[in-house]
Amino acid sequence: MCELLGMNSSKPAALNFSFAGFSERGGRTGVHRDGWGIAFHEPSGCRLIIDDRPSIDSPLADALKHNPVKARNVVAHIRKATQGGVAPQNSHPFTRVLWGTTWSFAHNGDLSTFRPAPDPHFAPAGETDSERAFCYLLAGLRRRFPVQPPSRAALFTAVQTMAAVIARHGSFNFILSNGEFLLAHCSTQLYYVVRAYPFASASLVDCDLQIDFRQHNHLDDQIVVIATLPLTTGEQWQRFEPGELKLFAGGAPQAIHPGPGSDSGSKPLRLLMSY
Repeated sequence: MCELLGMNSSKPAALNFSFAGFSERGGRTGVHRDGWGIAFHEPSGCRLIIDDRPSIDSPLADALKHNPVKARNVVAHIRKATQGGVAPQNSHPFTRVLWGTTWSFAHNGDLSTFRPAPDPHFAPAGETDSERAFCYLLAGLRRRFPVQPPSRAALFTAVQTMAAVIARHGSFNFILSNGEFLLAHCSTQLYYVVRAYPFASASLVDCDLQIDFRQHNHLDDQIVVIATLPLTTGEQWQRFEPGELKLFAGGAPQAIHPGPGSDSGSKPLRLLMSY
């Protein structure tokens, strides 16, 4: 299977510390050697970097560790191929434009029986079940809300409904972002950690690298990192429940309260920090 990494932040932030550990799993501490990619949602748009080489051997991945990119939302992936050959068009994340905004998507799992009817607006460019699922999600959102984006609550409910349908065909862990917020769905295994005041130190699981977040963050900084498996020790990683969908915005998980026609259907959860 593949592995996922995502970030949602209250301010533009660099993911280079977490990415340094994550990329080790692409060929050194993990078997995910069939490509990697990362999408940065910046104010000017979505910057996508993909490679069909293992992240541990990729000059692009190495460059990101030393030249970090700051963004509010990031979606990253290391691939262990199950469907589709090792090729750039099969490397995650995938991106598409909906309602004038670029969305990025990465998936971990195997949807061997998922074969939805083709959609004229969102067609896969590669051969993966993951890209088919992404196109299905965006096509479903476009059908439900053809003119403009809905409230967060309505969008959350629609994605939750479609994710449950897709998950009947196998494991469907995914991260989806439009640059404003980030959605993460767990079918089998997914974790997140909130980094906020009071900041502490952490050590990467996959390589000998430590950081004291107090030296790199302001008091009002807040960042959520999502990963298939915890990347660090010294932090309190929270496990998703199977079938759970979470929305993150402003560096915090949001509690969604569906309300007809309301754009204020979400509010921050109370955060219990422990280091």
